[in-house]
Amino acid sequence: MQLPTIAWSVITVALGPFVGSFLGLLSLRLPAERPWAASRSACDGCGRKLTPIDLVPILSFAALRGRCRTCGAAIPKRYLLLELACLVIGAWSVVAFPGPLSLATAILGWWLLLLAVIDGEHFWLPDRLTLPLGVVGAGVSIILLDEPFTTPLIGAAVGFLSLWLVALLYRLLRGREGLGGGDPRLLGAIGTWTGWTGLPSVVLWAGLAGLSVAAAQLVLRRKVALDDRLPFGVFLAIGAWLTWWLGPLHTLLAR
Repeated sequence: MQLPTIAWSVITVALGPFVGSFLGLLSLRLPAERPWAASRSACDGCGRKLTPIDLVPILSFAALRGRCRTCGAAIPKRYLLLELACLVIGAWSVVAFPGPLSLATAILGWWLLLLAVIDGEHFWLPDRLTLPLGVVGAGVSIILLDEPFTTPLIGAAVGFLSLWLVALLYRLLRGREGLGGGDPRLLGAIGTWTGWTGLPSVVLWAGLAGLSVAAAQLVLRRKVALDDRLPFGVFLAIGAWLTWWLGPLHTLLAR
């Protein structure tokens, strides 16, 4: 029996804060190479294992005023911020797409958010996140969008090879790395969602986002050097979300 649209909407929005809490955990433990799958959440201050009453997204943080109820240690604000962000992404997805596609859209948004946070803080796009994103994207394209199986495969190949060739050319011309090794794999994973025709839009949105950050730094009178590092994965995540939501730019211009 198929779920009605309202059921998909409720599930998508309700999941948002819980996913955000989980993303907060992953964003801290993955870069630190700490276990996250089997171990229970605990207070970093006193080590007390957290109970269900401590783990209600948004509400627990507000009720406890952002502190452990045992030792008073501050709870990282990233949990609250990610819970709120994932709630917004879930609601946004419900407004943008109906039925199961709303949940698929939210999953994409939540996944991109996690990758953006990790890359923004650590300049790292772990394969354990980017590669499964591509697998899920292929499933969504084939099952929900009724695309032929070649569409996500071509999207993945074009996405990966395009940035891989750019990185190779930069390395040959400048003698140093210009892109992180995870960026081509991320664009390849994005290609399974958008198809190869959406990739130029992803890159264009990403470039505009990156230029906006550089311009903001100049406006704030912060010195910007040509060799400054920017987390390109953050901008690719923005480009992927806008392209998935709005569609490829060439289709928008044709309307």
